[in-house]
Parts: sequence; structure tokens; C-alpha cells
Amino acid sequence: MSVVDLPAPAREIRERFGFLRRSYAMLIKEFIQLRRDRVSFAMIVMLPVMQLMLFGYAINTTPHHLPSAVLLQEDSDLTRSILKALENTAYFRFLYEVHDVDDFDNLLKSGKVLFGVEIPRGFERAVRRGDRPALLVAADATDPVAASAALGSLGMVVQTALKHDLFIGDPPEMPFEIRAHARYNPAAASSLNIVPGLVGTILTMTMLIFTALSVTREVERGTMESLLSMPIKPVEVMFGKIVPYVLVGFVQAFLIIGIGVGLFGVPVLGNLVLLALLSTLFITTNLSIGYTISTVVQNQLQAMQMSMMFFLPSILLSGFMFPFAGMPTWAQYVGECLPLTHYLRIVRAIMLKGATMQNLRFDTLALTALMLLAMTIAVTRFRRTLD
Repeated sequence: MSVVDLPAPAREIRERFGFLRRSYAMLIKEFIQLRRDRVSFAMIVMLPVMQLMLFGYAINTTPHHLPSAVLLQEDSDLTRSILKALENTAYFRFLYEVHDVDDFDNLLKSGKVLFGVEIPRGFERAVRRGDRPALLVAADATDPVAASAALGSLGMVVQTALKHDLFIGDPPEMPFEIRAHARYNPAAASSLNIVPGLVGTILTMTMLIFTALSVTREVERGTMESLLSMPIKPVEVMFGKIVPYVLVGFVQAFLIIGIGVGLFGVPVLGNLVLLALLSTLFITTNLSIGYTISTVVQNQLQAMQMSMMFFLPSILLSGFMFPFAGMPTWAQYVGECLPLTHYLRIVRAIMLKGATMQNLRFDTLALTALMLLAMTIAVTRFRRTLD
């Protein structure tokens, strides 16, 4: 008896069981395919674990022990007491002691320190005479979140810490004046911090995804085999794939910076040629990483997943969303291995501080090393896939 000849209730029951049987078969097939797709399975497990670890242990919106420098023009018991009191606030950690104004400014411009304390010559004598001399605290305010809490702690905490060093009992007034100077972003405008950071963040995301998908698409369509049958070397294939996206990256960077300057009033105080050269270095580094991803994955979905796997720690540990100095030491070490960390320092320093190549040597060398490492891995893995 055919299905059509069955009574309506029996036919309905049979159709229902047939639907469940076919759905169950598809469910089993999908689980088997997921088990074979190890990259996707790893992403399912790793992404929530990574987010939980980063947000639970690495992210801190109230950073402490921020790197600081002191321009010490007078060494006395009082000045040492002041520096100790500042460290006791838990916001300042003095790493450098300089005696020249140019060295003081270079430390702030290069981003090696976030705060600088200047103690002028004759400071203790002026305090003893009751002249209320000024103690200057200069802050790198390109990251307003990192600077605001520390600057807000200066007055009352230092006064409480020092009152027994200068007086017996409560002092009538603060024996010296603290002048806090927020450099590079005095108004603490968030746009001055976010817009330069968006240049690096958007370039990272697009360059990784474009390159990873471009190469993987060639493999899926079968055109890579035709390409490799031609008299062309792997390095030449890689070069031809990267150069067009360098130009795309330039267009994106130009649009972001142009809109930031025109709409949000973000200044460009540094050399645009230097910014263009270092942006090229950063774009090439990300393209090399994207190329490496394309040699690991098997399809475009895996390429997208692995690109996001790299992008997530980049945006969280680079200092774009949260203060870099507030992260634990292990997270800062991880952040130093990410190209975006160094480029954010470069683009903010050039645009907001007018920094020169001398101020950016460390981050430039680090970015160059990451680019060479990524290119070496990409070419090596690409050759291995050909064998």
C-alpha cells in the first residue's frame, strides 16, 4: 500500500515520523562534520574562554602604578619625601630620574612614561620660608582614563602623607602648590584618543580579513592550482596579493584621519610623511599575518574565525579600549607581541604629540621585527603547502 492510499491519520503519523527521522539524520551529519572541522570546534571553545580570561584578569579601568619620571633639580629630604608620598598613592611608579628638561619631554613624547613630576631648584628653601612653591605634575592625557584618576588623587593624598613630615599636628595649609598639567589633550576629549586609535583598529580588522579570504578564496575555487602552475615563485604570489591591499589600507587611513580632523578637530602635529611610512609598515605586518592565517585554514569560514581570534586580543590588549598601563604584567607582555599595540603608540604620538622618529624608535623596531617574523612564517608555510 502506498502512502497516498493510507488513511489521513495514518499518513499524518507516518509523515511526522519521517520528518523526525530525516531531521535526526541531518543533526548527526552536522555533528560529524563539526567534529571533523577542528578549527571551527577550537573557535567554539576558545572564544568564550579567551573573553572570560581577558575581561576577568587583564582588563582594569582604574590603573595603578603608572610609569612616571621625575625631573629632579634639587635632591633633599623633602623632595624624597614628596616622591615617596606620590608612590604611596599607588598611582605613580617612578622609573626614570632625569636632570634635563629635554630628556623629561622626550620621555613623555615617546610614551615611556605617563606622568612626569618636576621639582624646581630651591624648592625646600621656599617651603621653609612659606613661599608656597609650585610642584609641577605633567600628565600624558592622550589616554584620559589612565590620567584622570591619578591627577584627581594628587591634592588631598599628598597633603595627608606629608603633614607629619613638615608639621606637628595638622598644617594650617598646604606648604606647596601642586600644578597638574594635562599635556596633548588638556580638555580630556575622548575623540582625540579614539580617532587615532580607530585608524589602527580598522586597518587591523580589514587587512587581516581581506588577505585571509583572498588567498583562501583562490584555494576553494581551484584557481590557486592554475596560478601555481605558472612560472611564479611563492614570494611573488605573496607580493602580488599584498600590494593592492596596501593601497586599500592607505585609502582607509586617509578617510579616517580626514574625517577625524574635519569633524572632530583632531590635530595632526607631527610629520605626515613619517606617519605614512610607519602606517605602511603596520599595514604590511597585518597583511603578512592574514596571509599566514590563509595557509593554516581550509575554507573562508575558518579564515574569518581565525582572523577574529587574532583581532579580539588585539583590540582588548593594545590599549585601544582600556589603559595599557593598567593591565597585569603578563597581559602587557602579550600586548607587546601585537602589532596594534605599537601602532597605536605611533599614531597617537605623531598626531597628538608631534613626535619624531627619535621618540618612536622602540615601537618602530618592534613593528619591523613583527613584520619580518610574520612574512617569514607566511612564505615558509606557503611553500610547505606546495610540497
